[in-house]
Amino acid sequence: MGLRNLFSREKVLYYPGCLTKGVLIEQFENYKEIFNRLGIDFVLLSDEEVCCGLPVLNAGYKKDARKLAKKNFDIFKKKGITKIVTNCPSCYHMFEDVYSDLVRDWNIKVEHVTVTILNMLKKKKIKYKGEEREVVSYHDPCHLGRYSGIYEEPREVIKLLGGKIVEMKKNKENAICCGAGAGMRANFPQVAKAAAKKRVANIENKVGKIISPCGLCYFNIKSATDKSVEFSSFVLGKLRGMK
Repeated sequence: MGLRNLFSREKVLYYPGCLTKGVLIEQFENYKEIFNRLGIDFVLLSDEEVCCGLPVLNAGYKKDARKLAKKNFDIFKKKGITKIVTNCPSCYHMFEDVYSDLVRDWNIKVEHVTVTILNMLKKKKIKYKGEEREVVSYHDPCHLGRYSGIYEEPREVIKLLGGKIVEMKKNKENAICCGAGAGMRANFPQVAKAAAKKRVANIENKVGKIISPCGLCYFNIKSATDKSVEFSSFVLGKLRGMK
């Protein structure tokens, strides 16, 4: 874990979210290594961390979601957290757009990891210097794109690290859902898989990877194609390859 600068007023929490922390262990480790390589100081909450509450809220249990939000806020304030960085688009949307309606005096800054990484790459002037670029495509997660308006930052990171993006026919504001959200993959896995197949049906053959910064999108698209790659795997692979 990165060590926080004792003289800094900012205390950054890396909040991986339930899926990353509990299932996508490799990606969880990837992000921590990326932060350390880029000099991003952060802390973790380990076992004290609880769900952001979005699945509970979407299921109609607003009172329980409010309790989770209050519990999180109390933990964050107790630990002196001033900023949250998360790789989960759903957690980002919950903290950034919903918590202010659930928790009185919510005042913690929130940043999606794609923005954090982009800012550090630019600050450290890190970019790919080779001539040959890896041909990839990019899938816009619903919560990161249409909900939160983050489209360009992850694409900029991919380009800075040597990726050449071949856009899907439906992208950005018009992107098609991967099919896993809103409990679809958990309750109707075959429907979710069919949606993933539809999402990648028209990918050009020259595309070697389909990158998404959403663990659930990555996981579901992987059920339809081996080309599915989570954002951190692409970023870390490129950083490791740089001298």
